[in-house]
Amino acid sequence: MKMTTLDRILLFLTGLLAAYQIVVGIDRMSTLPIAAYTIGFGVLLVAGLLLIILGFDALDSPVVVIVSTIIPLTLSLGLVWQHLASFRTVYLLFTIVSFLAVILTRSIPLQNSLPVITIAVTHGIAGMTIFLLPIILSMQGSTPPLFSLVGVGGALIGIGGLLLSFLKTGRPILSRETILKILPGLLLIMTIFFVTGFKYG
Repeated sequence: MKMTTLDRILLFLTGLLAAYQIVVGIDRMSTLPIAAYTIGFGVLLVAGLLLIILGFDALDSPVVVIVSTIIPLTLSLGLVWQHLASFRTVYLLFTIVSFLAVILTRSIPLQNSLPVITIAVTHGIAGMTIFLLPIILSMQGSTPPLFSLVGVGGALIGIGGLLLSFLKTGRPILSRETILKILPGLLLIMTIFFVTGFKYG
Protein backbone atom coordinates (compact mmCIF):
# COMPACT_ATOMS: atom_id res chain seq x y z
CA MET A 1 0.00 0.00 0.00
CA LYS A 2 1.40 3.36 -1.03
CA MET A 3 1.84 6.06 1.59
CA THR A 4 -0.11 9.23 0.85
CA THR A 5 0.96 12.83 1.40
CA LEU A 6 -1.52 13.05 4.29
CA ASP A 7 0.08 9.98 5.89
CA ARG A 8 3.50 11.65 5.71
CA ILE A 9 2.13 14.89 7.20
CA LEU A 10 0.55 12.99 10.09
CA LEU A 11 3.80 11.10 10.72
CA PHE A 12 5.82 14.32 10.54
CA LEU A 13 3.57 15.96 13.14
CA THR A 14 3.93 12.86 15.31
CA GLY A 15 7.72 13.18 15.08
CA LEU A 16 7.59 16.87 15.99
CA LEU A 17 5.50 16.13 19.09
CA ALA A 18 7.80 13.26 20.10
CA ALA A 19 10.83 15.53 19.71
CA TYR A 20 9.12 18.23 21.78
CA GLN A 21 8.39 15.71 24.53
CA ILE A 22 12.04 14.61 24.60
CA VAL A 23 13.41 18.17 24.72
CA VAL A 24 10.83 19.94 26.88
CA GLY A 25 8.30 17.55 28.34
CA ILE A 26 10.33 15.33 30.64
CA ASP A 27 12.35 17.74 32.72
CA ARG A 28 12.19 17.80 36.52
CA MET A 29 12.15 14.00 36.73
CA SER A 30 14.59 11.53 38.23
CA THR A 31 17.20 9.81 36.08
CA LEU A 32 15.49 6.53 35.20
CA PRO A 33 12.12 8.00 34.15
CA ILE A 34 13.92 10.58 32.00
CA ALA A 35 15.94 7.80 30.37
CA ALA A 36 12.87 5.59 29.90
CA TYR A 37 10.72 8.38 28.41
CA THR A 38 13.61 9.55 26.21
CA ILE A 39 14.03 6.06 24.78
CA GLY A 40 10.29 5.61 24.28
CA PHE A 41 9.67 8.91 22.52
CA GLY A 42 13.02 8.68 20.73
CA VAL A 43 12.03 5.34 19.19
CA LEU A 44 8.68 6.84 18.21
CA LEU A 45 10.46 9.77 16.55
CA VAL A 46 12.89 7.55 14.63
CA ALA A 47 10.13 5.13 13.61
CA GLY A 48 8.04 7.99 12.24
CA LEU A 49 10.96 9.38 10.25
CA LEU A 50 11.79 5.95 8.81
CA LEU A 51 8.18 5.51 7.72
CA ILE A 52 8.23 8.92 6.04
CA ILE A 53 11.45 8.08 4.19
CA LEU A 54 10.89 4.40 3.37
CA GLY A 55 7.10 4.25 3.29
CA PHE A 56 5.05 1.39 4.68
CA ASP A 57 7.62 -1.06 3.29
CA ALA A 58 9.64 -0.29 6.44
CA LEU A 59 7.04 -2.29 8.37
CA ASP A 60 8.16 -5.44 6.56
CA SER A 61 11.42 -5.38 8.51
CA PRO A 62 11.68 -8.15 11.14
CA VAL A 63 12.70 -5.57 13.75
CA VAL A 64 9.24 -3.97 13.70
CA VAL A 65 7.92 -6.29 16.43
CA ILE A 66 10.91 -5.49 18.63
CA VAL A 67 10.66 -1.74 18.03
CA SER A 68 6.91 -1.74 18.66
CA THR A 69 7.63 -3.38 22.02
CA ILE A 70 10.26 -0.86 23.18
CA ILE A 71 7.82 2.06 23.31
CA PRO A 72 5.18 0.62 25.69
CA LEU A 73 7.81 -1.09 27.86
CA THR A 74 9.85 2.07 28.41
CA LEU A 75 6.86 4.37 28.92
CA SER A 76 5.25 2.01 31.42
CA LEU A 77 8.58 1.62 33.23
CA GLY A 78 8.87 5.39 33.57
CA LEU A 79 5.35 5.63 34.99
CA VAL A 80 5.88 2.80 37.48
CA TRP A 81 9.23 4.25 38.58
CA GLN A 82 7.64 7.65 39.17
CA HIS A 83 4.45 6.60 40.90
CA LEU A 84 4.79 3.06 42.29
CA ALA A 85 8.04 3.04 44.24
CA SER A 86 7.40 -0.37 45.84
CA PHE A 87 7.14 -2.03 42.39
CA ARG A 88 10.20 -0.43 40.81
CA THR A 89 12.54 -3.40 40.96
CA VAL A 90 9.89 -5.95 40.00
CA TYR A 91 8.75 -3.93 37.00
CA LEU A 92 12.30 -3.20 35.88
CA LEU A 93 12.95 -6.95 35.87
CA PHE A 94 9.71 -7.54 33.96
CA THR A 95 10.76 -4.95 31.36
CA ILE A 96 14.19 -6.51 30.85
CA VAL A 97 12.94 -10.12 30.77
CA SER A 98 10.01 -9.30 28.45
CA PHE A 99 12.21 -7.42 26.00
CA LEU A 100 14.76 -10.24 25.90
CA ALA A 101 11.95 -12.79 25.47
CA VAL A 102 10.55 -10.86 22.50
CA ILE A 103 13.99 -10.67 20.89
CA LEU A 104 14.59 -14.39 21.49
CA THR A 105 11.23 -15.58 20.19
CA ARG A 106 11.54 -13.36 17.10
CA SER A 107 15.15 -14.40 16.37
CA ILE A 108 14.62 -18.16 16.56
CA PRO A 109 12.17 -19.77 14.11
CA LEU A 110 9.49 -21.37 16.29
CA GLN A 111 6.52 -23.34 14.98
CA ASN A 112 4.47 -23.02 18.16
CA SER A 113 2.42 -20.19 19.65
CA LEU A 114 5.16 -18.98 22.03
CA PRO A 115 6.06 -15.86 19.97
CA VAL A 116 2.41 -14.76 19.87
CA ILE A 117 1.92 -15.44 23.59
CA THR A 118 5.10 -13.50 24.44
CA ILE A 119 3.98 -10.50 22.40
CA ALA A 120 0.46 -10.59 23.81
CA VAL A 121 1.63 -10.80 27.44
CA THR A 122 4.27 -8.09 27.01
CA HIS A 123 1.99 -5.63 25.23
CA GLY A 124 -0.93 -6.55 27.48
CA ILE A 125 0.85 -5.80 30.76
CA ALA A 126 2.74 -2.74 29.53
CA GLY A 127 -0.31 -1.34 27.74
CA MET A 128 -2.63 -1.87 30.70
CA THR A 129 -0.08 -0.22 32.99
CA ILE A 130 0.12 2.88 30.79
CA PHE A 131 -3.66 2.88 30.42
CA LEU A 132 -4.79 2.28 34.00
CA LEU A 133 -2.10 3.84 36.19
CA PRO A 134 -2.54 7.50 35.08
CA ILE A 135 -6.33 7.21 35.24
CA ILE A 136 -6.28 5.67 38.73
CA LEU A 137 -3.80 8.28 39.98
CA SER A 138 -5.97 11.07 38.58
CA MET A 139 -9.12 9.64 40.17
CA GLN A 140 -7.35 9.36 43.52
CA GLY A 141 -6.22 12.98 43.31
CA SER A 142 -2.53 11.99 43.38
CA THR A 143 -2.01 13.78 40.05
CA PRO A 144 -3.90 16.55 38.21
CA PRO A 145 -6.98 15.33 36.28
CA LEU A 146 -5.41 15.87 32.85
CA PHE A 147 -2.73 13.27 33.67
CA SER A 148 -5.43 10.73 32.82
CA LEU A 149 -4.86 11.64 29.15
CA VAL A 150 -1.60 9.68 29.37
CA GLY A 151 -3.82 6.68 30.04
CA VAL A 152 -5.83 7.37 26.88
CA GLY A 153 -2.56 7.51 24.95
CA GLY A 154 -1.64 4.22 26.61
CA ALA A 155 -4.82 2.58 25.34
CA LEU A 156 -4.06 3.76 21.81
CA ILE A 157 -0.43 2.62 21.92
CA GLY A 158 -1.59 -0.77 23.16
CA ILE A 159 -3.98 -1.08 20.23
CA GLY A 160 -1.35 0.05 17.73
CA GLY A 161 1.32 -2.24 19.16
CA LEU A 162 -0.92 -5.29 19.09
CA LEU A 163 -2.09 -4.55 15.53
CA LEU A 164 1.51 -4.31 14.28
CA SER A 165 2.75 -7.27 16.30
CA PHE A 166 0.03 -9.66 15.18
CA LEU A 167 0.41 -8.40 11.62
CA LYS A 168 4.09 -9.37 11.73
CA THR A 169 3.38 -12.76 13.30
CA GLY A 170 1.07 -13.63 10.41
CA ARG A 171 -2.10 -13.54 12.49
CA PRO A 172 -3.44 -10.04 11.84
CA ILE A 173 -6.38 -8.76 13.87
CA LEU A 174 -7.37 -6.50 10.95
CA SER A 175 -6.35 -6.59 7.29
CA ARG A 176 -2.98 -5.09 6.39
CA GLU A 177 -4.67 -2.38 4.32
CA THR A 178 -6.87 -1.32 7.24
CA ILE A 179 -3.96 -1.24 9.67
CA LEU A 180 -1.82 0.88 7.33
CA LYS A 181 -4.73 3.23 6.67
CA ILE A 182 -5.31 4.02 10.37
CA LEU A 183 -1.72 3.79 11.63
CA PRO A 184 -0.46 7.37 10.91
CA GLY A 185 -3.54 8.98 12.44
CA LEU A 186 -3.45 6.61 15.40
CA LEU A 187 0.20 7.46 16.10
CA LEU A 188 -0.50 11.21 15.96
CA ILE A 189 -3.57 11.09 18.22
CA MET A 190 -1.73 8.83 20.67
CA THR A 191 1.22 11.23 20.83
CA ILE A 192 -1.09 14.24 21.33
CA PHE A 193 -2.66 12.54 24.35
CA PHE A 194 0.76 11.64 25.78
CA VAL A 195 2.25 15.12 25.36
CA THR A 196 -0.87 16.85 26.72
CA GLY A 197 -1.15 14.47 29.66
CA PHE A 198 2.50 14.84 30.67
CA LYS A 199 2.46 18.62 30.22
CA TYR A 200 -0.72 19.44 32.12
CA GLY A 201 -0.96 16.40 34.35
